[in-house]
Amino acid sequence: MTPAAVPAEVFPALAGTRPTPRGTEALRAAVHARRMLLLKSLLVRSDRQHHLLGPAARRHFEQAWALLVAAERTDPAAVRDVLDYPTTGAWLAVALAAPPGVAFERQSAHLGGVAVAAAVRAGHAVDGTLVVPTGLLVLPGLGVLHCPSGRVRLSSGPGWSRIADDTGHGEVVLARPAVRPGPGASRRAGGGRGWFALRTLPGGTIRLDDLDPYRLPSPDTGRGALRAADRSDAPWGTWARRWRQAFELLTAVDGQRAAETAAVLRAVVPLAAPGAGATPVGATLRAAPGAALIQLPGTARELAESLVHETHHTKLAALDELVPLCRPGGGAVHRVGWRPDPRPASAVLQGAYAHLALTDLWWRVRTGAAAAPAWRRRAGERFEAYRAEVGQALSLLLESDELTTAGREFVQGMERHHAGLGVTAQNVL
Repeated sequence: MTPAAVPAEVFPALAGTRPTPRGTEALRAAVHARRMLLLKSLLVRSDRQHHLLGPAARRHFEQAWALLVAAERTDPAAVRDVLDYPTTGAWLAVALAAPPGVAFERQSAHLGGVAVAAAVRAGHAVDGTLVVPTGLLVLPGLGVLHCPSGRVRLSSGPGWSRIADDTGHGEVVLARPAVRPGPGASRRAGGGRGWFALRTLPGGTIRLDDLDPYRLPSPDTGRGALRAADRSDAPWGTWARRWRQAFELLTAVDGQRAAETAAVLRAVVPLAAPGAGATPVGATLRAAPGAALIQLPGTARELAESLVHETHHTKLAALDELVPLCRPGGGAVHRVGWRPDPRPASAVLQGAYAHLALTDLWWRVRTGAAAAPAWRRRAGERFEAYRAEVGQALSLLLESDELTTAGREFVQGMERHHAGLGVTAQNVL
């Protein structure tokens, strides 16, 4: 039976990769529930290990926590938006894994920036001082302020909050609400040196996050080969133009999937460009669902495909928090058509799910009239190849004993959708 955590009609729809508003709502709820659990775990660990933290670190943590609680009382939705931002999840994962003592103390100090961002978004007054041990105040979803003094002064007025380095080397005045600025707009009412604001990609609220230090995994996660693009190496004009073109293409061939992508993703993290002749890659971190890590492809259609691919990695990561799909501890590895290296069952499922969504997209491009002939030809070639590879992966999963009961039901739903692709015209309605 479908677990009660997911509405009965939502589970099979998610398995088939087709977008539904209720599916998106359920996945957002899963992300938030997980985020709140991690935040509570941080508080519990801080309480239990208070004797390992210096008095100043304990005091600053308590002040930041109190500000976060007060902001949540002012505007819960605004605070939730900050807590559910992808890099907040990445930070929590790093902080909870940090060794006791100085390392944990340094990571937990980031709560101050999270709390200030939440207060600014909620319109809650911020006053006093805040210690910034790293010299960089990170406001998730908003931007970063360089603070060479290691301390900032906070003050507020009607509709605004001022954050300034203690020695005057950096300053920003943020207006409320700083939630939905126009495309490319900086998230500030007025600023000074040392402030760098995130920019919003055209047509929605997704940030191009080329600033947050938690936007990439640490090297010990196994994804150390990924390298962030510096702001100077991720030109805004190129990103904005290609992003707009990609969404126009996606909307024309599959408006529902375009809307889902815009609703599921919160940030795009530009990766450093691939070497000469290399194929651009993308990634999604389990700790940071909603962020697509992408090397900017050379064409808008390739970017559209990358966005669909990473959106489905986020969807499956969020779903797996609600309903475990694979049994823990499985040591077997399997070969799939789209990777040269053998993969565990969980990775096979992730890849099959993302490629099933792409196969669905390519079928619609291939059979529809909205796409340009070049994309239809490319889609036809890729549809045939990936349909076969996804089918093999689904058979492999169903023959294994590594799926949970819910996981088997989910893969069977994937298989039903896969079997219908390319068979009847109804699949493109």
